[in-house]
Amino acid sequence: MALEITNEMLVGSLMPVVVYWVYGGLYTILGYSCKSYRLHPKEDEDDKNFASKETVIKGVLWQQFRQFIATNLLYMLTRGNDGGASSGQSASFFVIARQFIVAMFVFDTYQYFVHRYLHQNKFLYKHLHSKHHRLVVSYPFGAIYSHPVEGLLFDIIGGSLAIYVSGMSPLTSAFFSAFCNMKSVDDHCGLVLPGNPFHFFFTNNTAYHDLHHQLYGGKYNFSQPFFSIWDKILGTYMPYELEKIEGGGFKLRPVKECKS
Repeated sequence: MALEITNEMLVGSLMPVVVYWVYGGLYTILGYSCKSYRLHPKEDEDDKNFASKETVIKGVLWQQFRQFIATNLLYMLTRGNDGGASSGQSASFFVIARQFIVAMFVFDTYQYFVHRYLHQNKFLYKHLHSKHHRLVVSYPFGAIYSHPVEGLLFDIIGGSLAIYVSGMSPLTSAFFSAFCNMKSVDDHCGLVLPGNPFHFFFTNNTAYHDLHHQLYGGKYNFSQPFFSIWDKILGTYMPYELEKIEGGGFKLRPVKECKS
């Protein structure tokens, strides 16, 4: 079997990167003009975070380069497998919808347990996951900022597993990965915009994940990026309420006492 990168594979690996920066750029612009829907003041992105935006951008670009390599390796290694991630067969809408649902469940399940363990294991949190939590006030293009090893565990292995188990073609996986990137950017955008379709279809949304990023929320709301089912089943779900602030914006408050 010849190992070569096809045009379909290039589209599959580059589309999520382009979508990440375009969608993140859109939310960055909206962050300046939609102050009345912000969870945090714009200046808090610099004042309360422990990583500069330059550092974050470099870290995200490095993560995306590694994802590009891993995605194309997955495509090459699974090409020709019946039902595999790159079978190349055209699929109906219902087949693609089924693949999306399977991939979403696999990705969510994988990420919940890895994410929770990275918080519970003090060594792994200190040396790996704490890098992502340097962004106490999250913003769009910091969505996948993380330690390289965590990026491998979370996005590269988790995403590859979801794509392989669901049997997606490279083109279908491109749309799925782009969709995951849009959801991740949305979860970290810091804006609670009216009419946001992600907020309509998913209770695991911007405010839900923002609570997890706060210093008091590190033991709650581990689920990502789609559903909140594992938090609710395993007792790590923290409901919240949004209080409108005079002068614009929202105040996020947990409705139960958070354990220290």
